[in-house]
Amino acid sequence: MVLIMKRKNDLYKQLLDLRNIIKVYNKQIKLNTKNKHKIEKYENYLLLNFINIKQKLENRDFKFDKYFIFLIKEPKYRIIMSQTINDKLVNHLVAKYILLSVFEPILLDCNVATRKNKGTLYGVNLVKRYINEMKHKKTPIYYLKCDISKYFYTIDHFKLMNILSSKIKDKDALFLLENILKTTNYAYISERINYLKDLEREKIKNLNISSNNKEILFKQIDKVPSFNLKNKGIPIGSMTSQAFAIIYLNDLDHYIKEQLHIKYYVRYMDDFVLFHHDKEYLKYCYKVIKDKIENEYYLQLNPKSSIGMISKNNALNFLGYRYYLSNTNKLYMKIRNNTKRRFKRKVKKMYRLCQNNKLDYYSFKQVLASYKGHFKYADTYNFQRKIFSNHNFFEIITLGYSVKIDEYGDVVKLKG
Repeated sequence: MVLIMKRKNDLYKQLLDLRNIIKVYNKQIKLNTKNKHKIEKYENYLLLNFINIKQKLENRDFKFDKYFIFLIKEPKYRIIMSQTINDKLVNHLVAKYILLSVFEPILLDCNVATRKNKGTLYGVNLVKRYINEMKHKKTPIYYLKCDISKYFYTIDHFKLMNILSSKIKDKDALFLLENILKTTNYAYISERINYLKDLEREKIKNLNISSNNKEILFKQIDKVPSFNLKNKGIPIGSMTSQAFAIIYLNDLDHYIKEQLHIKYYVRYMDDFVLFHHDKEYLKYCYKVIKDKIENEYYLQLNPKSSIGMISKNNALNFLGYRYYLSNTNKLYMKIRNNTKRRFKRKVKKMYRLCQNNKLDYYSFKQVLASYKGHFKYADTYNFQRKIFSNHNFFEIITLGYSVKIDEYGDVVKLKG
């Protein structure tokens, strides 16, 4: 059962502590903001900015600025809503000292996103552990894999505020949380998104590619959602939104584990998977979960949700990896094919940017190290050997930070 806990009060005052503001800025905002020019400009009046935030929060009149909204293409078309430094800082403060401080004790370990020591890698290890435990029973391992359509765009504000107020008593904290949610209600957001989609369609029309490929891109653009409904959806990319996303379905997590008695279950935001030996029971679980998600959470399951069996010929795709069992019942993890393709495209593109002095080599090295880190958790020996040693394509030696590329028949070395 869900842990019964007393509603928390006196949370808002933690946002007013200048030490907390400085700590969050130094450990989160300054380190993770990619636009270093923006940081430099902000730090010209750093203390004044901190005091300004503190005073506005004290007066309960902190106003969030408009989002800078842009469209990105990798790994697929999606919207990003960028914030000012002040807004980003307040969002981090709210996530850390209000949302996660209150809800962390009642979140299950299988809820693996935006949590300290319980991120993607933790989820991957859970999946591996669950499959390895189940395979010893020598019965088929079935999975129910679901994801929620347009999750961030359709989270219901009233439902979310009810969830938050059930654990938070502090009226000032609730008022600020409600104001964060209301920032998606402004018409300029959907107008900007639609404008960006139209602009991208025009670019696609002028591309020198086949009409069939253009049609594929048009369909991808059409799938990009917008905030068309008032009091629906949470800002894309903010820290509070990540916390909202893991909190919103927390009661569903408890229901699946404690009422449906699913021992092996993992959720990452809007993607989740249930493991069981009985396929028919998973069909029942699907019906029950679908009903709860639609009628209690006002969301829709993606029609692509499916039930399958983990075997040599059928892999589970989850958290960026493919999991399958060999003939000898050994668990293998492979990199998804679209990840491999994206890696190749990205490295080629970034190398060209480096050659044209549009990207620094340090950023290039960081991307290579990131992919290497992702590859090392899977069974990718042959893939890495082929990619990192094949002179017909390119060679990347991450530890030495040297690159050799032979795209056009010539080998070019980039020394670290």
